[in-house]
Amino acid sequence: MVEKLRQHIIGRIGKEPENLHLVIPHFEPISTKRGEHLLQAGEVCRYVYFLVEGCLQVYVIDKNGNESTRELYVEDQWVTDIFGFQNQIPSTEFIKCVEPCQLLRISYASFQQLATAVPQFAAIYQQILEVSYNNTVYRVNTLTSMDALERIKWFQENKPKLKSRISSKLIASYLGISPETMTRLKSKL
Repeated sequence: MVEKLRQHIIGRIGKEPENLHLVIPHFEPISTKRGEHLLQAGEVCRYVYFLVEGCLQVYVIDKNGNESTRELYVEDQWVTDIFGFQNQIPSTEFIKCVEPCQLLRISYASFQQLATAVPQFAAIYQQILEVSYNNTVYRVNTLTSMDALERIKWFQENKPKLKSRISSKLIASYLGISPETMTRLKSKL
């Protein structure tokens, strides 16, 4: 698992950074089961996760008890509640394993230590923040301008690998439509 993280970091920077040997030992490998939560709303987010294998859902629950998926993550991506992690305050989000996962995680204390001691690590974190922000803005701006059928088509065109890995109910949550609407509109594709 550690080799995948090493290759990911090299890919982000373009070469192997001189202090990579200081960074890697701070990551702890963990394995999870399908349905397991890495974070529950109300808990303080204590880790940043690098997803080696599997699929994660980041979601909130509205006042009516409905899940609203903020994002779905798959291999070679970073996952955390950025605001809760940075500020060490209770999260409003859940992070759930949609599939069994293999992850590498780094604690808040180790993360802060590395961000100060290893400038290359701070640069990688900046890239992670930028990618997360850009993905969220793109998704919100794209999907809010579409009707439900257009959202389903967008998902099929832009997330083809996810389509076979997750349920229609989860796709509906990600697209901001009801499962019933999803079922009804799938026949029109």
